[in-house]
Amino acid sequence: MKIIRGMMKPIGWLGSFFLVCSVPCAGQDLTPRAYTITPLHSNAIVVTDSFFSGNLMFNGAVPITDATAIANVPILSFYHSFRFFGRSANITASLPYGVADFEGKVMGAETTARRSGMFDSVFRLAVNLKGGPAMAVSEFRKYQQKTLLGVSLRVVAPTGQYDPQRLINLGANRWSFKPEFGYSRRMGHWVLDGHAGIVFYTRNPEFFSRNQYVPYVQAQTQEPIGAFEGHLSYDLKPRLWISMDGNFWYGGRTSLNGVENPITLQKSSRLGATGSIPLSRHQSVKVSYSKGAYARFGGNFHNLSVAWQYSWLGRPN
Repeated sequence: MKIIRGMMKPIGWLGSFFLVCSVPCAGQDLTPRAYTITPLHSNAIVVTDSFFSGNLMFNGAVPITDATAIANVPILSFYHSFRFFGRSANITASLPYGVADFEGKVMGAETTARRSGMFDSVFRLAVNLKGGPAMAVSEFRKYQQKTLLGVSLRVVAPTGQYDPQRLINLGANRWSFKPEFGYSRRMGHWVLDGHAGIVFYTRNPEFFSRNQYVPYVQAQTQEPIGAFEGHLSYDLKPRLWISMDGNFWYGGRTSLNGVENPITLQKSSRLGATGSIPLSRHQSVKVSYSKGAYARFGGNFHNLSVAWQYSWLGRPN
């Protein structure tokens, strides 16, 4: 019993860590040209394969060393654009599936965990505020982007694999909401993007509960995370472009049963690059790579993603 009680605090902290560092992480988005508009009734199916590999940084919070994680996350997404009070708007729905392996030493003992299944599904609604009225294809052909301003709301629904008796899960068993403001400015072949938002989390009412370590029910909460990302991209040819990407996020302390763990404060950034290559009139491939530039607490991952996109126009405008 003394051993189990002694392990309870590290287990609680470890759970806080995996909650804020689940793959893919909400604060680590790097999405160039996220506010670029498309003609009315544009549709796209995107199949993405993302590979994550890196270290798990505990910053001395728990007696865990040499912690690493590897994850492969295929994602199926659907995109559709429409008119919203005369402005260009779009919605994207994403369904990720993943296989993840975790390993490390807990108090000197080798520990491993493997999970496979559905991650939480993601939905994003974006609406243009300036510079992008809703346009039919005939109007869009004459359109020249200058300055775009837009807003979006990203919602992560708790549809992923989750077992409250397990410490490590692919789903988070809670909702998250990210309102964001976006800016995009075209200058000839160059496009400058900037996005700023805040991620809000609901309560996980049953976190690591009803097992041999914690026979009762635990609740976990997390403070909001502020996130900013910037991109500078260049058009080599129509639909062929490259981008330099970077971001920074701050916040996200977690609390277990109302007791805050200050060590779980996140203050990190990533740098990366993205390239988009057209294959045909309807198809394109996007390749991106990013790595941690600075990490105070959390996952310091390398991420390589390859996405295939098939796009088409829907009903006549």
